[in-house]
Amino acid sequence: MEGKSNRPPKVKNKNPAPLQITAEQILREAHDRRLEPGTVVPKQKVADYEELSEYRQRKRKDFEDNIRKNRLNITTWTKYAQWEESQGELDRARSVMERALDIDPRNPAIWLRYADIEMKNRNVNHTRNLFDRAVTILPRMDQFWFKYTYMEETLGDIPKARQVFERWMQWEPDETAWVAYIKMELRYSEVERARAIYQRFVQVHPDTKNWLRFAKFEEEQNRPDKCREIFEQAIETMGEEHMDQKIFVAFARFEVKMREYERARMIYKYALDRLPKSKSESLYNNYTSFEKQFGDKEGIEDVVIGKRRVQYENEITENPRNYDVWFDYARLEETSGDAERVREVYERAIANTPPAEEKRYWRRYIYLWINYALYEELESKDYERARQVYAECLKLIPHKKFTFAKVWLLNAQFEVRRMDVVAARKLLGRAIGMCPKDKLFKGYIDLEMELCEFDRCRVLYSKFLEFNPANCGAWIRFTEMERRLEEYERTRAIFELAVDQPVLDMPEMLWKAYIDFEFSLDEYDRTRALYQRLLQRTEHVKVWISFAQFELSVPDEDEGASVKRAREVFEQAYKSMKEKDLKEERVLLLESWKEFETHNGTKQTLDDVSARMPKVVKKRRQVEDVEGGVSWEEYFDYIFPDDEVQKPNFKLLAMAQAWKAQAKTEST
Repeated sequence: MEGKSNRPPKVKNKNPAPLQITAEQILREAHDRRLEPGTVVPKQKVADYEELSEYRQRKRKDFEDNIRKNRLNITTWTKYAQWEESQGELDRARSVMERALDIDPRNPAIWLRYADIEMKNRNVNHTRNLFDRAVTILPRMDQFWFKYTYMEETLGDIPKARQVFERWMQWEPDETAWVAYIKMELRYSEVERARAIYQRFVQVHPDTKNWLRFAKFEEEQNRPDKCREIFEQAIETMGEEHMDQKIFVAFARFEVKMREYERARMIYKYALDRLPKSKSESLYNNYTSFEKQFGDKEGIEDVVIGKRRVQYENEITENPRNYDVWFDYARLEETSGDAERVREVYERAIANTPPAEEKRYWRRYIYLWINYALYEELESKDYERARQVYAECLKLIPHKKFTFAKVWLLNAQFEVRRMDVVAARKLLGRAIGMCPKDKLFKGYIDLEMELCEFDRCRVLYSKFLEFNPANCGAWIRFTEMERRLEEYERTRAIFELAVDQPVLDMPEMLWKAYIDFEFSLDEYDRTRALYQRLLQRTEHVKVWISFAQFELSVPDEDEGASVKRAREVFEQAYKSMKEKDLKEERVLLLESWKEFETHNGTKQTLDDVSARMPKVVKKRRQVEDVEGGVSWEEYFDYIFPDDEVQKPNFKLLAMAQAWKAQAKTEST
């Protein structure tokens, strides 16, 4: 045996095999036998303990290598621990999780996974110790506390669960934790303990819903006196600043259940006297419903509307032109449903005209007329009266000094709703003739557009532009209408009229719209001509950049032609700005040019543009202050390389001129 060699035995039969297997056949069979989706890969079979140990060692090495690559990847740690647990190596799993906790002890996922492992293996004490450590390090993580208390309650150790809850409550957690504690006590019929917890709960979280929960709990325990005490305590705790109508509504409803109707009525009255109207809408609605069931309508008016009416009358007496009070007063009467009272309030309100014929005094006042007309139309359904309100309002406005386009448009829309389009057109025509405004023209044009009366729209646009030819927005909307109608020659003619105007409020928008229109029709020569015309008027750097981008986007059979044209535009722009000594504009142009060469040029062209980039230097200059003195300030200047090359030596030139003058003097 000692002399036996480890060399493989020699092959005695060297004849070829009867069935030859080629590489192509192997690949084909492998492709045919590949695993279909959903096929379960067979598990590795372990023959003996030595092979199992080798498998475990290999897996541990893989896990350790992955951990060594990225220690902060918690998923790797948890998978490692779960694998050790699956192998029955619980101590090793604990060791892995402890190592993970050493790296990131404030990661909740590690603690939860660790606890799941211990609970799965029924290690109660280990789990308790683990949760104790977790809630000590992360006391604000509610999930730990919930799992801890759930485990103790599942084990039937209620005192221990109660002890955990008490530890939790010392941190004053959110409402969910308190509710869970109360529900646990109620599950075991510990009513007094639940009541004590509620008392602490509302002190920590004195919100309305928590007081209502406490009151509902006492109501379920059939203790009405205690329930009233809770409501009173809630009202006292909140005070008048934080008073909530929900408390009073719930309190009154409770008294109604107890058949204490007078108590409920007094609660409603107390609340309505102290709560502002903006915070008592629901309270008022509930009080109305209560009185409908157990009282009369006169009682509601006497207590609520009557009191508010007196308050508004007092404020109006002090200042009859306080239009905000009139608005509130009118809304109050509208809720009462008495149309005569509403009309009386509106008539009294509109009688208080502003003190002067200045529009700033009339802005708020005019809405009284608008609300009056809308009330007659929508609530009272008295359309003739609404028409009269609009007519009287238009008579009152001093149109020669100012007008309100909103009133004209609302009146016209009212006539349209009444199916009288002719009246609406006459009204808007009168408005444009009497006091033309941009908003009136826009509203009239929108009306005709909805009716698809495009010829009328053209006439209106013509009148609009005669009134205000500098309004670029009107020109653009006019062209958009013609373009939607596919009247391209009309559109082009309108644009030509627009750009020839001597004064425009936003010419850049108009030119952009014109250029976009021609470009959208693939009229590249026209678009190029427009850019050239625009550059004759303004050589703004953005126009040059847009021109270059346009040339780049023009499709051409030769791919390099568009790039060449864009580069020529940049060259021309740079030359123009250099002649005019526009430094900041040149910098913007060079940056855009550099980006263009980066994506479309060569390394040589990119280097040429980069060589033209300026240096930024800090300089000082004299400035005059407010008092007339002189001071120095620092500023940044740009020095371009080509400027430095071509810049003459002014000092040498001055010396030459002085020498020439001196020589001339000596000769004479």
